[in-house]
Amino acid sequence: MSVPACSVVRRRARPFLAAATALVVASVLSACVGPSTPGGPSPRSSRPASASPSRPTGTRTPTPTPDPLAGLTLEQRVGQLFMVGTPATAAGAQALEAVRTHHVGNVFLSGRSTSGTAATAAVVRQVTGLVSDDTTAGLPMLVATDQEGGQVQVLRGPGFSDIPDGLAQGAMPPAALHDDAVTWGRQLAAAGVDLDLGPVVDLLPSAATAAANPPIGRYRRELGFDPGTITGAADAFRGGLQAAGVQSVVKHFPGLGNVTGNTDYTSGVTDSVTTADSPSVQVFRAEVHDGARFVMTSTAYYSRIDPSMPAAFSPTVVQGLLRGQLGFDGVVVTDDLSTAAQVQQWTPAQRAVLAIQAGSDIVLASADPSVVDPMVDAVVAKARTDASFRQQVDAAARRVVQAKHQSLG
Repeated sequence: MSVPACSVVRRRARPFLAAATALVVASVLSACVGPSTPGGPSPRSSRPASASPSRPTGTRTPTPTPDPLAGLTLEQRVGQLFMVGTPATAAGAQALEAVRTHHVGNVFLSGRSTSGTAATAAVVRQVTGLVSDDTTAGLPMLVATDQEGGQVQVLRGPGFSDIPDGLAQGAMPPAALHDDAVTWGRQLAAAGVDLDLGPVVDLLPSAATAAANPPIGRYRRELGFDPGTITGAADAFRGGLQAAGVQSVVKHFPGLGNVTGNTDYTSGVTDSVTTADSPSVQVFRAEVHDGARFVMTSTAYYSRIDPSMPAAFSPTVVQGLLRGQLGFDGVVVTDDLSTAAQVQQWTPAQRAVLAIQAGSDIVLASADPSVVDPMVDAVVAKARTDASFRQQVDAAARRVVQAKHQSLG
């Protein structure tokens, strides 16, 4: 999000059930048929050897890779594309209902909690305890929060360190930052959180102008003022979290360093400086090259890239620039699309559809979970009648499920 908002015993119910079943069936059939006997018929074939297709000695027919979406209904696939907010202090009724009735597959801990890791883990268990064959098709949830440090740290209290702000992190030796991030990651993992919406990799023009940048500089969220410092610190932060089993989301593509308004509270926020080749974009290119698996898009306009739509709704930004030119094939997460002033001219239903059409994979609705219901309904309805959009839904759901397979097991 573009401004600070005022080992867990997590049950992962039969993740990837359909895919695992397919693999087992394939393995059993392969064992029954067995390899062809050179010069003779297969044990399950009555054809003479001369009728058998020739194969190079010692080769086997590759086993088809099972579709990770096999067995998921359309509604369950769409549910994987949403992340619903719940207060970090208690499992919200709207979030729980979104999982039960709309198959929402991911949750964001919002607000502030000073209760510590054990209390947070209890909240997480209430939500992840709803994972079942009926709700999420047995797929585990991504449990996320904003644990950047400084003024943007949702979780505090016993078991959580006070994390320094972005500028302080950027001034640390990368090895020391990595080691500290391992500790912070273990604390998140103990609380049941496996996705941190950070680090911030927005490039600001200079330290002298930072205070005039409402979403980043005003809160000292930036890691530095040159690409090398930012990428070095971001890599250390991400690497430390990943070593602890927590993934991270680099944000806010293609950068909020040149804006003078905060999209959470102001509409029409526009960056008139950034181009597809700007240094701020190259920071994200470096992070993609260095293995970033999740990228968050901003909701600002970028007049020199696509003046027609906020970045999160722009195919030019998401598909053309991020996926095309930068080569990112991971999960694209939107900034919050629930209460941000920048997106209020569109209905919640329109916001969700536009984000998926642009190439996004997870729609974040953290501040106001009530918008998730119309969002999910709109995406399901359009996918039923629009074959091209249905393909986009499947592609996005496939990326989310594969990311879960890689990071959650």
